[in-house]
Amino acid sequence: MNPAVPDIDAFTRVYWDAAAEGHLLIRRCGTCGRAHHYPREFCPHCWGEDVTWERASGRATLYTWSVVHRNDLPPFAARTPYTAAVVDLAEGPRLMTLLVDCPERDLRIGMPLTVTFRVEAEGEGGREGGGEGRGEGDDRVAVPVFRPA
Repeated sequence: MNPAVPDIDAFTRVYWDAAAEGHLLIRRCGTCGRAHHYPREFCPHCWGEDVTWERASGRATLYTWSVVHRNDLPPFAARTPYTAAVVDLAEGPRLMTLLVDCPERDLRIGMPLTVTFRVEAEGEGGREGGGEGRGEGDDRVAVPVFRPA
């Protein structure tokens, strides 16, 4: 089992199918109007249940980061060093992710970022790709990561 591959259920399948097509989805509340991420069936701000999927722009800014130099868990051990980050989406939600294609020396709080997708597979370390995803019987999942805009 690859811990980088999420468990997909009936509720989150829409999210992961969109990611496989190169689109990042968020949820927006019809009651208070606020967007949120990670996907939930209710609004974490007002507890409203009138929430819908919305395609995010894919734009974000860097809030903070940490470069991981040691992680003994596969497949992460083979990826070190990697940059774990918290980003603010243009739509408002803040999320944890990975940064790619950017040396540590170039990272700056507030730098503009754009989403891309890393294809993860059971038993693999994953590889980057845009829009590749899940086919019938396929255990690959496109996971959103960010790079400099």
